[in-house]
Amino acid sequence: MKRKGLRFYLRIYFKILAQDIKSKMSYRADFIISTLGMIFTNIAGFVSFWILFRSFPDIKGWSYHEMLFLYGFSLISLTPVQCLFDNNWSLRSYVYSGDFIKYCFRPINLFFYYQSEVFDIKGLGQLAFGIGTLVYSWNKIGLACTPLMILKIVVFLITASLIMIALQNAAAATCFWIQNSFYILDLAYRFRDYAKYPVTIFSSVFKFIFTFLMPIAFIAYYPSLVILRPDDVPILTWLSPIIGCLFFYVSYKIWMYGALKYNGTGS
Repeated sequence: MKRKGLRFYLRIYFKILAQDIKSKMSYRADFIISTLGMIFTNIAGFVSFWILFRSFPDIKGWSYHEMLFLYGFSLISLTPVQCLFDNNWSLRSYVYSGDFIKYCFRPINLFFYYQSEVFDIKGLGQLAFGIGTLVYSWNKIGLACTPLMILKIVVFLITASLIMIALQNAAAATCFWIQNSFYILDLAYRFRDYAKYPVTIFSSVFKFIFTFLMPIAFIAYYPSLVILRPDDVPILTWLSPIIGCLFFYVSYKIWMYGALKYNGTGS
C-alpha cells in the first residue's frame, strides 16, 4: 500500500474539520453558551490571581505579572489539546460500546482518523484569553519583543503543548486495558490546574512529581524561564523540546498499541 504523505492528511483533515464546524454551528446557542462559559472560567482564574496578590506582593520571588505570564502561557499551550484532541474524552465510551471498531477499517492512520473527527471550537475562546493575558503581562514586565524572543516563545509553546497532549493521550489509552479508566483521564486533566504555578512554590516531593512523574512543570514553568529568567535557565528548560517530542511519541505508541490490539466488544 502506498504510504500517504503530509499533504494527503492535511487535505483530509481540513475536509473533516469543515464538516465538524458546520455541524457545531447548526446549534449556535450551544456554541455561544459553551464559549462564554470557557471565557468566564478563565476570567475567574484571572480574578483569583488578582485577589491573591492583593495580600501578597510576590510568591517566593514571583511577582503578580510573572504569575500572569505563566497563566497566559499555560492557557495558550493547553489550547491544542482542548481543540484538537478533545475526542480522547469519548474514547472510553467508543471502546466499551464496540463502536471503536469502525475506525479500524479505514485506509488511513487510526490515531489521525479518530482525533481529527472532533474539533472543539470553543477552545479558541481560551486561546484568545491566553494571548491577551500573555501580551498584557509581557508589556507590564517590560520584556523585549524581538524576532528571537518571538521564536523562543513559539518553540516553547509547542513544546508545552506536546507535554499536555502526551499526558492526555496516554491517560485516555488506558481504557483499552482498564475498565474505570475515566478517573485516570480526569486526574491527568485536573493536574493541568497546577501548570500555571511555578514549581518552586511546591515542596520538594511535589516538585519531583510535577517534573518527573506527572511533568506538568513543562507546560508553563520550565518553558517560560527562557523568557522570564534568561540569565538563570536550568538544563531542563533547554531539554524541554526533546522531552516534549519524546513524550508525545511514547504516548502515540501507547495509544496505537492499545488501538491495534482492540478486538471489539458490545452486545
